[in-house]
Amino acid sequence: MTDYSADDYLYMQRALRLAEGATRRAAPNPGVGCVLVRDGRVVGEGATLAVGSDHAEIQAIKDCLARGESPRGATAYVTLEPCSHHGRTPPCAERLIAEGVARVVAAMVDPYHEVAGRGIAMLCAAGVDASAGLMEAEARRVHRGFLSRVERGRPWVTLKAAATLDGKTALLNGRSKWITGPEARLDVQRLRAAHCAILTGSGTVLADDPQLTVREPAAAAQPARVVLDGDLRTDPAARVYRGGGALLATCEADEGRLSAFRRNGVDVLTLARRDGRADLAELLTRLAGRGVNELMVEAGAGLNGAMLRAGLVDEIVLYLAPSLAGDAGRGLFAWPALTSLEDKTKLEIADVAKVGADLRLLLRPAAGGA
Repeated sequence: MTDYSADDYLYMQRALRLAEGATRRAAPNPGVGCVLVRDGRVVGEGATLAVGSDHAEIQAIKDCLARGESPRGATAYVTLEPCSHHGRTPPCAERLIAEGVARVVAAMVDPYHEVAGRGIAMLCAAGVDASAGLMEAEARRVHRGFLSRVERGRPWVTLKAAATLDGKTALLNGRSKWITGPEARLDVQRLRAAHCAILTGSGTVLADDPQLTVREPAAAAQPARVVLDGDLRTDPAARVYRGGGALLATCEADEGRLSAFRRNGVDVLTLARRDGRADLAELLTRLAGRGVNELMVEAGAGLNGAMLRAGLVDEIVLYLAPSLAGDAGRGLFAWPALTSLEDKTKLEIADVAKVGADLRLLLRPAAGGA
């Protein structure tokens, strides 16, 4: 096992911060960070650009040269193993070798089948001191969307919801604006911007006619908007379908009914039914096939409950307003009535923060909790 120094940890932390800032723009590629260090100085750094452009290692090398420095003899800290194959860009491992980098420290091996240890092996064969495993747990968190798509064949799923302290998302008449305050709503905008796609259900579209776009801060690229409408109940003129980037997931195959959506520029994905409803697992698999790494769910109790009970939710971001709506309101998750508390869905609290007047809870399904 490789022994790493305190400086190694320091520079890898810096690379991970760069990676976090590149995750959204790099998708479906991983948003990798790279820091070049020689003689105790950072001589170059970079992060992965959009698909077809430079990977992090190339950006770091270019930054190094722009500073009037040389990568020769440097250590490269990268949050994911350098690629070893020819894809849209040449192999980063080859470029590191050509530039004379002496050492490469990767946070983790890339599980993608065309890399999967080959990058480290290529570097070692060329005489570069290469290893992987420094701060791997942190790297897996940063790269969780990419890793989920590659290892599980589905996106990392974050379910966002907002409710009163007694768990109500809306009144019985459907009114829900606004349960939370402006700071929490701005926080949701930032959360949307961090995801490749946003999924909602037909009930939410019919009740609220949402746009599901990022408006604050301005987004370089809008997340794709996915509407699950198994029976084709929504209106092709709904706001969520406007402006391009919308995907309709439905069990309806009648082209006569689908043509109105297609004319509006809506992409259509036809799903099979499972137990009389759209197959959610198939939907996630199909979205992964389209390069979706991180999926955010903003929906009503029906879809929320179905996703959670199917074990398809990785984390929940729940905004709680310091208010009460009483028992005659709409809840967070719909599923059949339980007969025993042992059947409840158990969650773990990963983080709690105050956002304006509201609380934001980060929750994850507990092991064996569903």
